[in-house]
Amino acid sequence: MDKLVISGPTKLKGEVTISGAKNAAVAILPATLLIDGVCKIDNLPNISDVKMSCKILEQLGAKITWITDNEIEIDTREINCTQAPLDLTSKFRASYYLIGSLLGRCRSAEVGLPGGCNLGARPIDQHIKAFEALGAKVEVAQGKITAKVKKLVGTSIYMDIVSVGATINAILASVLAEGTTTIDNAAKEPHIVDVANFLNTMGADIRGAGTDVIKINGVKKLHGNTTYSVVPDQIEAGTFMLAAVASRGDILLKNCIPEHLDCITAKIFEIGGTVEDYRDSIRVSMNKRPNKAVVKTLPYPGFPTDLQPQMGVVLSLADGTSMIHESIWESRFQYTAELNKMGAKITAQGKSAVFEGVKSLTGAPVYATDLRAGAALLIAGVVANGETQLYNIEHIDRGYENIEEKFRSLGANIQRVVEPNANN
Repeated sequence: MDKLVISGPTKLKGEVTISGAKNAAVAILPATLLIDGVCKIDNLPNISDVKMSCKILEQLGAKITWITDNEIEIDTREINCTQAPLDLTSKFRASYYLIGSLLGRCRSAEVGLPGGCNLGARPIDQHIKAFEALGAKVEVAQGKITAKVKKLVGTSIYMDIVSVGATINAILASVLAEGTTTIDNAAKEPHIVDVANFLNTMGADIRGAGTDVIKINGVKKLHGNTTYSVVPDQIEAGTFMLAAVASRGDILLKNCIPEHLDCITAKIFEIGGTVEDYRDSIRVSMNKRPNKAVVKTLPYPGFPTDLQPQMGVVLSLADGTSMIHESIWESRFQYTAELNKMGAKITAQGKSAVFEGVKSLTGAPVYATDLRAGAALLIAGVVANGETQLYNIEHIDRGYENIEEKFRSLGANIQRVVEPNANN
């Protein structure tokens, strides 16, 4: 069992290069199933969710060649199976994109109910609604989702709630459908735009991605023979921005898109930090205790739920009492119990938490409850006095590439340690 051992406090200083976006990559990889040809994808984050996605695609018949740690060539011309391995699809949330892709390509899909971080109820009713609107018959039973259709026909789909996953799945299932599909109340996140750009590069006709109305004109086939580069990771960039603030440091983030980070930048200004925009990079610095603030998570372009725990670390050190209102997931405050072990004073109830700012944190053994909670606790360990041992770091490895190396390059004292199995 791996753990991270972190000794602090450290003021993080230096440069860090942001990797490709996890949330885009895990949707683009299943999207390759729609292509009748070979394509290359670069700027892929070298993370466990990407490796798992590739393993599933290979079991479906895709041929994948790793050119570098961050670039693959993928050939999906000989897909020979529409039943995704249940043991693998149940391990991460984004496996549900296989349904839209297989339905579009093969008119049939069988995928295990998706797993991933335990953030509370994560229904897929909007996904099913979209598939059924396009003509598919969908069944959920025995831990799997089965979808079949004779012919996908374009239609109007209204999302009852703004859902990133359902928006992407509706796009995937519509690309090769007959006629035009319109998605109303669509999510607008940058990785939705990236998936649409990828598919358009391969011959799709998708318009309006990044707005709340997306139109997909169905095409007969998608071609390959193209290289596509995954968009930089908005959430990784935001994580390092907030790490700079929490540690009262000075970090230059390279390979990022500043406009994707406007909501984080606005909050950093509000709590007293500095952000400088250099078009494809951002410099974030902080030289004092953060001001108190009120944060509410919202769909893009609002403050991302995936940066809420990292912001929680900042506000636990703020001068005064702050609040976070979580509007996306009901169980996103599990990390607060771990932060309280380190001396934070946080009271969480339901979808809100009160942060009574303290002057410093103290190292302690803590456990990552999910991917973003793990990143938050890593930041807490960097700024805390003494040694922090962070367990369950497999959560972090799902979404952050070379996380400890990147933090070490900024001055953090952090080591990955393999603990012997207690059963041996």
